Amino acid sequence: MGARRLLPRNVIVLSWVSFFQDAASELLYPVLPLFLTVTLGAPASVVGLVEGVAEGTASVGKAVSGRLADRFRRRPLIAAGYGVSSVAKPLIGLASGWPVVLGARFIDRVGKGLRTSPRDALIAAETPPAMRGRAFGLHRAADTAGAVVGPLLGLALYELLDHRLRPLFFVAAIPAVVSVALIALVREHPPPPGAARPPGVPLRRLPRPYARVVAFLALFGLANFSDALLILRAHALGLGFVGIVTAYALYNAVYAALSYPAGVVSDRLPRRLVFAVGLAAFAVAYLGLGLAGESTWVWPLFAVYGAYTALTDGVGRAWVANLLPPGALGTGLGLYQGVAGACALTAGIWAGLAWGGTGRVPLLVSGAIVTVLAATLALGGRRLER
Repeated sequence: MGARRLLPRNVIVLSWVSFFQDAASELLYPVLPLFLTVTLGAPASVVGLVEGVAEGTASVGKAVSGRLADRFRRRPLIAAGYGVSSVAKPLIGLASGWPVVLGARFIDRVGKGLRTSPRDALIAAETPPAMRGRAFGLHRAADTAGAVVGPLLGLALYELLDHRLRPLFFVAAIPAVVSVALIALVREHPPPPGAARPPGVPLRRLPRPYARVVAFLALFGLANFSDALLILRAHALGLGFVGIVTAYALYNAVYAALSYPAGVVSDRLPRRLVFAVGLAAFAVAYLGLGLAGESTWVWPLFAVYGAYTALTDGVGRAWVANLLPPGALGTGLGLYQGVAGACALTAGIWAGLAWGGTGRVPLLVSGAIVTVLAATLALGGRRLER
């Protein structure tokens, strides 16, 4: 707790903002694939399309908002992004066909794209470089704690509401609105009166080590498809709604528990090595889910998958931020997030089309590719940072 007290106030406040917003989002996330395929009768390829377009939309927004974050005040961008996402969630509950869900997810991800890069830039700018692993780790831990509370709340409401899915989309608006209200506690120092607005940083002037690291992470992104398809795999292995939500809550609990320790470790060891261990966990989870023949394997493999996310999400942001000059934090983090999202779009589409009846093929292909990437980063990753 002592280390956490040393972190800036805004890091703490933004962690709570993300907690409530993610509680709202993750209340719905394990429900959405079942809502699409069972309630609305859409095929698995539509799940991949919806989530791919959603992440692709967010990726473009992150790149644009990152450049804005280096020129304008960041708190208004953060507030607008969370506000847009809060409005979009209940729209899904009104859907009578999957195109409406696609439109609502598009709106939701516009909000995510608008807020993510300014928020991450604000966290990085206010935290000393040697503590950024802790700062992003704490933020990801709080964010993911919301992702534990959300699915469990959704499960309880599912039972109370006689197994109806639609009302859950309206309930999710409540914690989302709380998260928007908390942004009022963020304190951002305005520029001095009459100060010139900072010019945008040309992309060609971003450091070469940054470009090499982002290129490597893009390769990984092409193999990292939406978690919604992992939920479909768990369903194909025999888990029902209750089992899926509980397994997803387990994934998020492991993610939340390990995020801050992973950030602390990444402040002491090379972040590329921590990230490489995370990629190894990813490969184990994907290969295991591809090879599994019964539902009991879902539980340990989702836990391993939670470890992967904890070892890469906040660590990756801190890794990238430390490769950037102070005046390019928004631009660089936004471009990184944008590239990752564009790769997620590609991965979601190809995996959804290749899914078939069970999803074994894309899981095994991605797992094999990431095994190679993990070994490459662990053994030769130093060259990326030169």
